Amino acid sequence: MDLIDISHEDAHHLIPLLQDLHALHVAHQPDRYPAAPDDAALTRWLTEWLSETSVTARAAVSPQGSVMGYMIYGIEHRPALPVRQAETRAMLHHIAVSESWRRMGVGSALIADLKRAVAAQGIQIVATTYAPFNSASAALMARMGLKPVNVMAEWRG
Repeated sequence: MDLIDISHEDAHHLIPLLQDLHALHVAHQPDRYPAAPDDAALTRWLTEWLSETSVTARAAVSPQGSVMGYMIYGIEHRPALPVRQAETRAMLHHIAVSESWRRMGVGSALIADLKRAVAAQGIQIVATTYAPFNSASAALMARMGLKPVNVMAEWRG
């Protein structure tokens, strides 16, 4: 497997996996997520997002050139507050692995790549969020040393 950068021009290559990831969220939280977003709308949104200089997309690609999985992360500079230290961190926004490539180390390889890339920039913090129903993400994060530090709850009237 090769790990490659995905530019905003190549965002469309991530749409099938993004649709799968989104469908999981729709299945568990249909009031929060719109079902079956249009591929063209997703491509426009993802292209715009990946155009931001603080956002990086990386993909694991098979020897045949298919996208096995991807991650999108951003670098966040958080100023000091009276109640929090200043920090620069990598925020892992998305990680998805194609069903046929799961449990083969693709997600672990992507997160290890993220850690190496940000460590080279002097960044020692990687953060992410994941939904409580996504036990696969929770297990991956735990294996890669990411430990829960906050719980977010919400009410929708």
